[in-house]
Amino acid sequence: MRKMQGAALAALLALAAGTAQAESTVRFWYHFDNPDNPVADLVAKFEAANPGIKVEAENIPWNSYYDNLYTAIAGGNAPDAAMVKLFAQPRLVEMGALEPIDDRVAGWDGKADLQDDLLKINGGPDGKQYYLPVQYVVSYLYYRADLFAEAGLQPPKTCDDFAKAAKALTRDTNGDGQPDIWGFGFRGGKGGYDHWGPFVLSAGAKFEKGGLTSQPVVAANTWLVDLYRNQKLFPPSAPNDGFQEIIAAFQQGRTAMTIHHIGSSAGMVKALGDKVSAVPVPECNGGRWTSYGDESLAVLSSAEDKDAAWKWIAFLASGDANVEFNKATGQLPVTKSGAANWTLHEKRFVDATVQSLPFAHSLPAVSQTADFVNTVWPAAMQRALTGEITPEQMMQEIEQLYAP
Repeated sequence: MRKMQGAALAALLALAAGTAQAESTVRFWYHFDNPDNPVADLVAKFEAANPGIKVEAENIPWNSYYDNLYTAIAGGNAPDAAMVKLFAQPRLVEMGALEPIDDRVAGWDGKADLQDDLLKINGGPDGKQYYLPVQYVVSYLYYRADLFAEAGLQPPKTCDDFAKAAKALTRDTNGDGQPDIWGFGFRGGKGGYDHWGPFVLSAGAKFEKGGLTSQPVVAANTWLVDLYRNQKLFPPSAPNDGFQEIIAAFQQGRTAMTIHHIGSSAGMVKALGDKVSAVPVPECNGGRWTSYGDESLAVLSSAEDKDAAWKWIAFLASGDANVEFNKATGQLPVTKSGAANWTLHEKRFVDATVQSLPFAHSLPAVSQTADFVNTVWPAAMQRALTGEITPEQMMQEIEQLYAP
């Protein structure tokens, strides 16, 4: 009897040990500013559907997110999965910190529901797939539907259409000899490269030697600067205008068009109702370019259970989970089904975003891009608009940053 009891106890202990070993823990890092944080509920749903996997989700403050991530990787204490942005991908790949997910994506049931072009946009610098998109925004053209209707105009599809509409909508309404409505609210201050890109980078620009100073690219920049300096189709404040200024001018009817993404649509609708609408940025110079804002997920190469980590990030990027995640972030779900039934933003803004994906781009994921965005582009753009330097000299300065 004692032998039988001992055998039974040993069997129970072995079973318990096997059960403990069967449970995997996925440490997940993310950043989330909204107090209405859905991640705990999503973890509970995932764990209920995957009883062998436990998720430990840690919300890391954004202002120290990447410092903490790089330090954790270097110190051998990286999470198993994490939210990541495109600008960080080259460095993470160079560190050997990311697990390729090409094969997993290829065999994933959720792949067909992903918005077209998202995987391509998020491709790795070495041709491999490391990132699985979880949310995104794309810049498009906001236009005052009421002002366009009054002028008998359609929203522009090309650069020529854009210039004609901007000229028709730049008006002196109080008879003082100076315009008080301008065709386009151009953001010449920090962050305004997404206003500049559709008109200049669409000319085939590349961030390499000769890629920003070619004749077509310089001509495109000259054309854009001329709209301000000589044709005066942008407000006089354009060289220094930032986000707050362009949005206020548009809502107040002082500009008829501007560029931003769906993140500002709720405020636009609150201020203007049906007087505001949106379309993709115009086709210019034989091409099309608009700015893509990203947030993705990745499995870290040091993860003990990569299959479990993949299941977690695939869960967040699909179905109802992705919809719930993005209801809290205010960005757009990455799935076609999620976009089709999306109610957080007006349909016209969702449509403009989705229609813009085929020609959406991110800036080069290299160290110079931070300087381009924060200092080099704003300073060069402002000096070109004010006539301190020529449009060609502006392009030379930018090219010097990327290809000295």
